[in-house]
Amino acid sequence: MSTPEGRFNLFAFRGKMKVLHMSWMAFFVTFVVWFNHAPLMGAISGSLGLSKAEISTLLTLNVALAIPARILIGMLTDKFGPRLVYSTLLLVCSIPCFLFALADSFAQAAIARFLLGCIGAGFVIGIRMVGEWFPANELGRAEGIYGGWGNFGSAAAAMSLPALALLFGGDDGWRYAVGLTGVLSIVFGVLYYLNVSDTPKGSTYFKPKNLGAIEVTSKGDFFLLLAMKAPVFLALALLTWKLSPSGVELLSASAANTIYAFLLAGYFYDAWQAWRVNKGVFEAPVPELHRYKFKQVAVLNVLYFATFGSELAVVSMLPLFFMDVFGLNMVQAGLLASSYAFMNLMSRPAGGLLSDWFGRKTTLLFLIAGLAVGYFTFALVDSSWPLVLAVITAMACSFFVQAGEGAVFAVVPIIKRRLTGQIAGMTGAYGNIGAVVYLTIFSFVGYEAFFAIIGISAVVGFLTLFFMEEPRGHMAEVRDDGTVELIEVA
Repeated sequence: MSTPEGRFNLFAFRGKMKVLHMSWMAFFVTFVVWFNHAPLMGAISGSLGLSKAEISTLLTLNVALAIPARILIGMLTDKFGPRLVYSTLLLVCSIPCFLFALADSFAQAAIARFLLGCIGAGFVIGIRMVGEWFPANELGRAEGIYGGWGNFGSAAAAMSLPALALLFGGDDGWRYAVGLTGVLSIVFGVLYYLNVSDTPKGSTYFKPKNLGAIEVTSKGDFFLLLAMKAPVFLALALLTWKLSPSGVELLSASAANTIYAFLLAGYFYDAWQAWRVNKGVFEAPVPELHRYKFKQVAVLNVLYFATFGSELAVVSMLPLFFMDVFGLNMVQAGLLASSYAFMNLMSRPAGGLLSDWFGRKTTLLFLIAGLAVGYFTFALVDSSWPLVLAVITAMACSFFVQAGEGAVFAVVPIIKRRLTGQIAGMTGAYGNIGAVVYLTIFSFVGYEAFFAIIGISAVVGFLTLFFMEEPRGHMAEVRDDGTVELIEVA
């Protein structure tokens, strides 16, 4: 394998380090745009006259479309390369951003937020890009920096957008703040395309044989793949239910039933695509050299449900938590809530670095256990706590959440190189599935129960880790000329 030369020097801006910096900045921009509403929700709800149920629905809609989008974008990335796909996504998603800034009703805002969920798929693109540029012994920290510094975009939005809205002034200040993030998305979409390439010079960009579904290499893995696809459609059905007359009544009963039927048909079509791509495993065994274990992907899906799913949910509701529990105003609550996402700067890279040092599985066991303890502690926070202690609790909890995310994606690129985009897409989608589930639960329970339920789900994730195997040795990939290249994974 042709590996980029040079040390891991964060202060360099050339070669692999330039690609890393450009990629985390692209991811940063996607998160600024994706969560430009959260710190402004107080002003937005006042301007549009939103109810609590409508606010909760907007928060859920914001993460919903990212579920199928991450899977689709992962496939497109594997096929067309991260440079083109990332740039296109940034440019296209500026449109719903501007639509949200111009919305003057709940329905318009809901449609715009739903479409903006697509920009949340940007994360999986950079996972493939960084995986192409860094060797195995640096991959954990590189992916951690990419994810952590990019995720900081939500904290940057929380810290800056309320002040920008006040600077513009009036009831429409939030609109100008949101609109500026759309301009930022356009500018960086162009910059990214002009400054990166898909692989180092001389390296092969391996592409999947088929785009219809993830390739698996055994009969048992095929059925596990079908099982892991089901929550994607169930999460969208849950969202439909929330928008139906049983929820906020944005959809009529007939429209909701139509969507349910469409989702059911979609699952069976997806299952057929999986069969079309993988029926060969029932006809002849896949050579041992080319096999991988899909259970590794399944475990990572569950872990990302608990880690990134909870982060998305908590980032969305934490400003409201500080406003309700401690009686803070919008700017104060936004700044304090940003402490949760602020930890991404060091937490996610730390998770990747610990994986490089101590092994992928050992690191995940430690971090997921800490995540569970963190959320159970968060469930105890109420107005009797000193505000500073509540903020410290949020930051301590977020360390384990985000370091866990970094450790998960230290594993993703070393399962099967040519499928990295699709694996990252499915794992990333499970993060959004988690967010939809957690935010739906949030609409029915109080803060204490909300945090406790996340803690319980983290315990489930910890138990699944015992099915994971530590990646070792090499993975095999086939070049276009038929020759085999062995890629180091540990």
